[in-house]
Amino acid sequence: MITLALSKGRIFEETAPLLARGGITPLEDPETSRKLIIGTSDPNLRIVVVRASDVPTYVQYGAAELGVAGKDVLMEHGGQGLYVPVDLGIARCRLCVAAPAGFDYAAAVRRGARLRVATKYVQTAREHFAAKGVHVDLIKLYGSMELAPLAGLADAIVDLVSSGGTLRANDLVEVEEIASISSRLIVNVAALKTRRDEVEPLIDKLEAVTRQ
Repeated sequence: MITLALSKGRIFEETAPLLARGGITPLEDPETSRKLIIGTSDPNLRIVVVRASDVPTYVQYGAAELGVAGKDVLMEHGGQGLYVPVDLGIARCRLCVAAPAGFDYAAAVRRGARLRVATKYVQTAREHFAAKGVHVDLIKLYGSMELAPLAGLADAIVDLVSSGGTLRANDLVEVEEIASISSRLIVNVAALKTRRDEVEPLIDKLEAVTRQ
């Protein structure tokens, strides 16, 4: 039995059509089912439903042979023990720095001012600002990132941006793009060696349907 780790929401919704094109359909909808392990039309493949940020960990430690994770999650995780063979091209967005519309971010960065930045992507933000030589105090939050500058908690945020509507609604603007994000197929390195005959056909199938 091969296990594929997926998260609910956009990644599951956009991975499901790729699986369907490969002849694989989940037997239940994770949005309505309480089950965390879901069978598929392929008797040798099951899906485990986990938090997006946990997908790389499940795959790294072999609880799942494969998973689908956003590049943002992989950047934060570090990619240890993972093989990333396919960019599935789904769940596209941007990882950006955003600040209040009246905040002169460019000037603050040039002056080397110490910025307070709220984000759940602490490791990625630390590396990004360190590479620019900018001193930052990082404040870890898990939700409602846009509130941090409005409440005076932070000067700027690092967060995912899709349409930018939430930023505009809260009088924030993108001031810098850190990375273009899409979701990738990830594979446990040990499983690829010891269970290649089982794992590789699914990799090939998803790679083929992604090209369609």
